[in-house]
Amino acid sequence: MSFLPMNRKEMEERGWEQPDFVYITGDAYVDHHSFGVAIISRVLEAQGYKVAILSQPDWKQPECVQEFGRPRLGFLVTAGNMDSMVNHYSVSKKRRKQDAYTPGGVLGKRPDRATIVYCNMIRRFYSDIPIVIGGIEASLRRLGHYDYWDNQVRRSILLDSQADILLYGMGEHSIIEVADALNSGLDVKDITFIKGTVYKTKELQDGYDFITLPDYKEIVKSKESYAKSFYLQYCNTDPFSAKPLVEPYGNVYVVQNTPSLPLTQEEMDAVYQLPYMRNYHPCYEAEGGIPAISEVKFSLVNNRGCFGGCSFCALTFHQGRIIQTRSHESIIEEAKLIIEDPDFKGYIHDVGGPTANFRFPACDKQLTKGACKTKQCLFPNTCKNLKVDHKDYLKLLRKLRELPKVKKVFIRSGIRFDYVVADKDPTFLRELCEHHVSGQLKVAPEHIADPVLQMMGKPENSVYETFRKRYKQLNEQIGKKQYLVPYLMSSHPGSTLKEAIALAEYLRDLGYMPEQVQDFYPTPGTISTCMYYTGLDPRTMKEVFVPKSPRDKAMQRALIQYRNPKNYDLVLSALKEAGRMDLVGFDKKCLIRPRNTQPYNKKIEGPYGRKKASNQGFGQKQTGGTANKPKKKKTIRNVHKKK
Repeated sequence: MSFLPMNRKEMEERGWEQPDFVYITGDAYVDHHSFGVAIISRVLEAQGYKVAILSQPDWKQPECVQEFGRPRLGFLVTAGNMDSMVNHYSVSKKRRKQDAYTPGGVLGKRPDRATIVYCNMIRRFYSDIPIVIGGIEASLRRLGHYDYWDNQVRRSILLDSQADILLYGMGEHSIIEVADALNSGLDVKDITFIKGTVYKTKELQDGYDFITLPDYKEIVKSKESYAKSFYLQYCNTDPFSAKPLVEPYGNVYVVQNTPSLPLTQEEMDAVYQLPYMRNYHPCYEAEGGIPAISEVKFSLVNNRGCFGGCSFCALTFHQGRIIQTRSHESIIEEAKLIIEDPDFKGYIHDVGGPTANFRFPACDKQLTKGACKTKQCLFPNTCKNLKVDHKDYLKLLRKLRELPKVKKVFIRSGIRFDYVVADKDPTFLRELCEHHVSGQLKVAPEHIADPVLQMMGKPENSVYETFRKRYKQLNEQIGKKQYLVPYLMSSHPGSTLKEAIALAEYLRDLGYMPEQVQDFYPTPGTISTCMYYTGLDPRTMKEVFVPKSPRDKAMQRALIQYRNPKNYDLVLSALKEAGRMDLVGFDKKCLIRPRNTQPYNKKIEGPYGRKKASNQGFGQKQTGGTANKPKKKKTIRNVHKKK
C-alpha cells in the first residue's frame, strides 16, 4: 500500500506517463475514509483508474494545475470536507484563526469559494477538458441557493464554476459511472443520464418526466418563489420517489437527476475496506501534521444518512434520510487495524456517524418506496411505523469491548435521545452509561421552548426532560457521576426574546452555564436557512420571526450565558426590551442583580458536579469559568496608615 501521487515525481515513480484523473482538493491530502477525497480516489483506483492528487494548489499561481500535465479523462474538483466559506468564516463573518484540514492548522491555504476558483484555474489552460465537481460545497449549492456571506441568491455552482458535471451526495456510484462513460469515449456533454448528478443543457429532452422549478430570475426577485422552489427540492431528495428537477436560467437549464441509490451493506463494506493509509501524507509531518486526523484516527464509522430530519441540518440534501450501515465484521476488522497502530492507547473514540444509534432504515417501507416526502420519522412525534431497536448496535459495541487491548469504547458522534426514549427496553441506555460515556454525554436538545423546537424539527422539550431524568436515575443506580452536556443554539428562526429568556430561566434552574454557544449559521441546503432568508417556513408558507440584526443575535446569545459579567449590559437590555425586569433583582429566580449593589458569590451546582462561584453582572474578571472574589476596598483611613 502507498499514498497516491501528489506531484509529477511521485507519479513517474509509479511508472505513469499520464493520470486518468487529476483530483484537486482544498484540503491537505489525508488518506482516511473520513475524507471524501480518499474515498473517491480509492474507489476509482479499485476500478483500475489512475488518480493523482493536487492538494491545496496555490490559486495565485494558476499554472500549478499543470503539475501532472493534461489528464487522460478529466479533472475532479472539490473544496474539501467543508464548504470553504464555513471553513474560513464564523457565523459573525469574522475570519477564523485555524483550518483543521491544513498542515499545522494554518489558515489561508485555500481560496474563498474554492470549487469555483479551482475550476476557473483549470479553464485557463484546458478549455475543453471535462471537469467534474463534488463534495459538500458543490452538493449543497447544486441549484440556485441563498448565500449567507453575499446575502443574496447565487446561481447553481455548476454555472459559476464552468464545470461540466456536478456529483451530489456521497458519490461512489456516480463517480464510477461518469468515469466509465468518459473512458468509453462519450462526450462529457452527453453524460446526462446518471443518478446523483447535475448537468447543464440548452435543450430539454422530449418526454422527460421532470419537475420545473421557478426560474433563477424569479427566485431572486421573490422570496415566496424561493421558498416554494426550495421545498420542491427538499421533497425530491429520496432516491426511490424523487423526480428530476429543472431550473431555468434564460438560455440554459440546470438539470438535477434523481439521487443515487443508497449503498448496500456489501457495498459499504467494500468502500471501507479499500487500502487506505489511514493517515496524512508524510510530506506534512514537518509542518505539524493535519489536526483533523486526531478526531477520526481511532474512530469507527458505523452508518450513513439520518432520518432525524432537523431543519438546520443539511444531511437530508447530502447523505439522505435512508440509513446505510456496515456489517459487524467490517467494523471489527477495522478496529483490529486501529489496535495495531503504535499510537493506540486502548481507547476507541467513537462508533458512530451522523447519528450513532441508527443501525437500519426507519421502517421497511423505506427500502422499496423511500422516505415519506412530507412526514418525518421522529417529529413532531415518533411515527407509529418507526422501528425502535438498539439490539444490533449493542451487539456491535459488546464485540468491540471484548477485543484485546481495548480499554474503552466511547460514543462521541451523538445519539438521538428521542430515539432512546422511544425504546421501551432500557438496556441500551444502561450499557451506554456503564461503558460508553467518559464522564460527560453530549446531546443536542438545541432549545427548550416548544415554538422554537417546532421550527427546528425537534421533539418537544418534555422528551428531552424524560431522557435527562432517566439518564440521571441510571447513573445514580450504577454509582457513576456522569453528566449531560446539552448543545444549545441561539437565534434560530422562530426564537424571539421571549423564548431566549425562557431558555435562560431553564439554565438557571439547572444551575448550568454553557461554556460555548452556537449561533444559528445559515449554510446552504437547510430548511432553517430558507426560513432565515425568506422569513417563511417553506413547509407551511407561514411567516416566521427571524432574529437577524447583530444586536438581536448578541442578546439571545448573551442570555444563554447570562452569568458571564461581560454579558451584563446585553442581558439587561434584553430583559428591558422583553418587559421582564422581574428577572432583575435579589430573588433566587432573578437572572441578574441591579447595578451599584454589593457583589456577591453564589455557590451553584455546575454541570460536572462541582461547586462554581458566580458573580452576576458586576464586572469582576473571570478565570477558568469561576469569578474571582471581589477585592477589599481600601478606605481612606487604611491608605493613610500605609503611608
